[in-house]
Amino acid sequence: MTASQPVDFAQITRARELPAELREQLVDCWVRVINAGGAVIPRELPMPPVNTGQADPALGLLVGALDPRRARMLIATVGGKLAGWLIVRRDPHPLVAHCGAVNHVMTHPDFRGSGIGTALMHRVRELARQEMGLEQLHIAVRAGLGLEEFYGRLGWREIGRWPGGLRVSPGDDRDEILMYLAL
Repeated sequence: MTASQPVDFAQITRARELPAELREQLVDCWVRVINAGGAVIPRELPMPPVNTGQADPALGLLVGALDPRRARMLIATVGGKLAGWLIVRRDPHPLVAHCGAVNHVMTHPDFRGSGIGTALMHRVRELARQEMGLEQLHIAVRAGLGLEEFYGRLGWREIGRWPGGLRVSPGDDRDEILMYLAL
């Protein structure tokens, strides 16, 4: 990312809003992130390596659940190229409807280290507060990747851990770290 190429953001709030070309880019990004060791592996996908044929149906499930009141996809582009994306969700239950969860945060490997992750997290904070009316956000991250430090620099606080809750591979158990951000 350079000063001459700012980050642009778009939201997808319904499945019908996602163009086929962008869907292909999202799937490609997801596959590349997972296969590069990223921590965005949903239950619907096997452990790496994964391919686009496996990731496309998983993306379909995410996109199919989008709704402007409850779940949105935030997309970052630079110079017209997909640079990163995430999902922000509101729980529909009245006791926790003021809270949201951020999932599937990823930066395209071609844009790593260029500030895309930080830009996405700043923008999702604004979107959650101003457009969705949320008061707090939650995220769960995998230990051992420096993610808790990244989110901590952005104001997120660790509120708990599930020790050894994530088995990356036999003999490689990691804590799942729960984090919170007041909006």
